[in-house]
This record gives sequence, C-alpha cells and structure tokens, in this order.
Amino acid sequence: MKRFVLGVFFVGIVAVFFFTKKGKVVKNVALSYVVAPDYIQKEGETIASRVLVPETFNRVQYLEKSFSNYIQQYALKPYGSKIVNYDGKDYLYQKGHVGILEVPVPSNGLQQCADALIRLRAEYLWEQNRKDEIGFNFTSGHYCSWTEYANGYRPKVNGNKVTFSKTAQTNHSKENFYKYLNLIYTYSGTQSLYDELPEVASVKNLEVGDMVVKPGFPGHIVMIADKATNANGEILFILAQGNTPAQSVHVLKNLNDATISPWYHIEKDAFLEIPTYYFDQTKFLRFK
Repeated sequence: MKRFVLGVFFVGIVAVFFFTKKGKVVKNVALSYVVAPDYIQKEGETIASRVLVPETFNRVQYLEKSFSNYIQQYALKPYGSKIVNYDGKDYLYQKGHVGILEVPVPSNGLQQCADALIRLRAEYLWEQNRKDEIGFNFTSGHYCSWTEYANGYRPKVNGNKVTFSKTAQTNHSKENFYKYLNLIYTYSGTQSLYDELPEVASVKNLEVGDMVVKPGFPGHIVMIADKATNANGEILFILAQGNTPAQSVHVLKNLNDATISPWYHIEKDAFLEIPTYYFDQTKFLRFK
C-alpha cells in the first residue's frame, strides 16, 4: 500500500527578544524553518518496505519471480546496522546509507563493487533453478560458466590468454558455487560487465536490477534497487552498492537532495554524485 510522507513548513511564534543596533527590543518574532521529509520506515525489513515513496509517486510493481522483484524484496539488516569491511571492522564512513542488505561479506576481500552485484544476480539465478544461465565474462572477454566449472573445468590464465581444461572432479554443490564466484570476482569487474552486458538506452527504460557503471581500473558500479513514477512521467530511483574495500552491500542516501533522499533523479550521460563517489558520465547496463 502506498504511503505518503510530506515535507512541511512549520511556522512557530516564539517568545524571544532580539536587540537591534539601536537597543530596541522586538518581541514575539515569527521564526520559520523547514523539516525535510522522512521517507524511511525503520521497521521495514526489505528495500521496498524500508523506503516510502514521495507524494504523487507510486512504486513500480514487478512479477513475483522477476529479478526486479527479487531486489525490491531483498532482506535488510535491522535499521542502523553498520557497514562492515571484509576484515570485520566497521567502514570508516557510516553516514551515507539507510539499509544493509543481508549479503555476507567474505573475509578474502574479493567481493568488491562489481562482484557484489554479480553475486546478487548469480544467487537469484541459483534460487530460481536457472543454474545453466549462471556465467560471466572475464576482463579478457572469455566466458566462464558455472555449469562448466561444476563439471570440473578450470581456467589457465596467461596474460590475456585463457584456456579451460578439466582438472577437477564434478561438483555441483553450493559450497563449490561460492568457489566459482570467487574465481569470477578475481577476473571480472566493472570493465568486463560494461563490455559484456547490453546497455540500457534511456532513463525511462531503466528497471530495478539495472546498473549505473563507470568502467575502468578502477571503476565503479551501483544497482537500481527500487523505482517510483508519477503521472507527470517523472522517475525516481533507489541505489545500492558494494564497494572497495569489500564491504556490506548497502542502500544509499541522497546527500545532495534531502527533499527526496534516499531517492534519486538520474539522467543519462550526466554527472551523478553518491556518498563517497561520483559518476562523471552515467552509463546504464542490464544483466542478460
């Protein structure tokens, strides 16, 4: 059900005294101040229930088993949970998020920004029993599928040359699946996703689960975690990210616009600033 939270101007008559330069006393001066709207429902346990939509907007609804719905309904840790680095220590900056996704942070340090989103996609396909669709390109351009890995095929990497041969026993277990993901984390990243995945041509075509990317070494990538629209054709988005160093996947505040935070307006090929990072030119991608 749609919830509304309004930003309100409060005007109070305050019994105070102000002295002018000439010594005159002015009584009962009207003071006005703005209270920013609060779109956070602290008891919300998913992205869609944690963040309320602004007035006149409606949250976009998706089919139950779609990737978009999977992300909207992704479980969050209790409100106020801290971003934790792979080494178990708190991240030094804790003022840029409104939620932490229930995604474990491996102690090996590999699950960085692109890797965290790869994990979300791979786990979704696993849970939907679409395991044969799990596969990602290395930065070299070579495709590495879970099916081949589970059947014992391992890459031999020599610079940009990669060959695969059967060197391990067949193992389709969940434990082996996460070993596969560690391999992907090692050889994939923002550039490989940018080279591999189809681009989304316009903002109006963006959906939950799509990504904003700056490819490179290093680059950065964030995921659209929620979407709302209104009758005027305006679109708002919620963003979530992993980061470097590897850390908790978290839902971002909008520190540049308190009137809609944590929602964002996004434009294609435009500047976009998020906590601790900025995209000088936005590009959009979608998982296949």
